[in-house]
Amino acid sequence: MNNISVIGAGTMGNGIAHVFAQNGFTVKLIDVFQEQLDKALATINKNLDRQIAKGTLSEEAKQATLRNVTTSTSVAEGVKDAELVVEAATENIELKLRIFQQLDELAPDGCILATNTSSISITKIAAATKRPGLVIGMHFMNPVPVMKLVEIINGYATKQEVTNKIVELSKTLGKVPCVVNDYPGFIANRILMPMINEAIYSLYEGVAGVEEIDTVMQLGMAHPMGPLQLADFIGLDVCLSILNVLYQGFGNQKYAPCPLLVNMVNAGFKGVKSGEGFYKYTPGSKELVTSNRFK
Repeated sequence: MNNISVIGAGTMGNGIAHVFAQNGFTVKLIDVFQEQLDKALATINKNLDRQIAKGTLSEEAKQATLRNVTTSTSVAEGVKDAELVVEAATENIELKLRIFQQLDELAPDGCILATNTSSISITKIAAATKRPGLVIGMHFMNPVPVMKLVEIINGYATKQEVTNKIVELSKTLGKVPCVVNDYPGFIANRILMPMINEAIYSLYEGVAGVEEIDTVMQLGMAHPMGPLQLADFIGLDVCLSILNVLYQGFGNQKYAPCPLLVNMVNAGFKGVKSGEGFYKYTPGSKELVTSNRFK
């Protein structure tokens, strides 16, 4: 397997393309917007330069990586030679179903179709195709070039040989694959999101402030960042979407999104991507300033 297509050139898509290309795969990065593709290539270039600065990559290896990535605004052109397609579009079930129906028609017979979804049912996505046995979840963690985990999710019909191929492929990328089954939130978000939601509830109910909640979890539980800062980093809209999937999927009140989270997303405060969530984010600065709304 050498020819990889990645659908979606956002944060996850460009990171996935970066990792495959750096490990010698031929990558076609696909997005409907050329501007997004240009931005993705600039991000990959910047991240490669960061690796060079850290002494983990040579200039020659950087150039080889960049040569391995080409872009396309045409799905048909982008997947015509693909052996694996990794979809990394927005976390929206209707959009993903449309993409997979399209991929099923355009990708070669035998091509494996993977989705980077963090919560949406692999089984439901696979059912939109005529090749459900070749559909699998390949959930990378952000930032993709840094994080080692790949959560591999079997749909109800995923063939064992497909799972085996994706496990070995993940190892080739220098990742640690963990195989899980297809239930709402899988493992990563089934455990993470209730913790984030509980942290938001603790703030909502006045138990503690933003910095106090994050400090307790960082210093007391050895988390690299607190749950509220992590929520900002993930995107509060994404957190809300995943919690809704969990709530609807299990019908259990413990997954119900905190009203504060719902209000923040409705008001456009989505975290890092919008410049403010539980903290304020100034371009070029790493200093965290708690939003005035929580003081």
